Amino acid sequence: MQKGLRQLGYAVDWVQKGADVDTSMATHRYDAVLLDLGLPDIAGEVLLKTIRAREPGICVVVMTARHGIRDRVQLLDMGADDYMVKPVDMDELSARLRAVLRRATAVPPQEYEEFGALRLYPGRRTATWHGELVVLTNKEYWLLDVFVRRRNEVLTRARLEEALYGWGEEIESNAVEVYVHFLRRKFSQRLIMTIRGVGYQLAANELQI
Repeated sequence: MQKGLRQLGYAVDWVQKGADVDTSMATHRYDAVLLDLGLPDIAGEVLLKTIRAREPGICVVVMTARHGIRDRVQLLDMGADDYMVKPVDMDELSARLRAVLRRATAVPPQEYEEFGALRLYPGRRTATWHGELVVLTNKEYWLLDVFVRRRNEVLTRARLEEALYGWGEEIESNAVEVYVHFLRRKFSQRLIMTIRGVGYQLAANELQI
């Protein structure tokens, strides 16, 4: 399932114990959680409440062997956005993830993050430059999203790799440099500054362009 989601373009972190979920959510920003209720150490219902309390806006799709109406109603009332009865079909899972993410990120077109001539539309995962749509790959968008949200920070290579890859994925040695190059080519060579020995940051002088 993890491999299948990665092939579809998702960056996936696989946590196999409920006790590790809180740590993961404290150190990473996620769009969705795919929660199996049959974890070995913590009851799924307890973990669902914990996730929902920590991140009220995060999408949670529950996987369960239970298929009774009462069970499904209870899960939805506890905070699940959707649920799937195991065994799970990958095509259906992908469709349900797309559906909950669309609902979670549905924002009016005028809502965007702005940085000079750059506008980033999280609800549509798109960007414009001087009003013109710029076509981005998944990894280009995720990297640009991190830069815009952390515009006042110098981002290390490790932090940017986290935006590009899930746990266990093989990280190409020059991946960050390559995608920074792609973004500069698509927007402006001056958009992203290289801070020698530290990392990268959006260039403040781009606000004047």
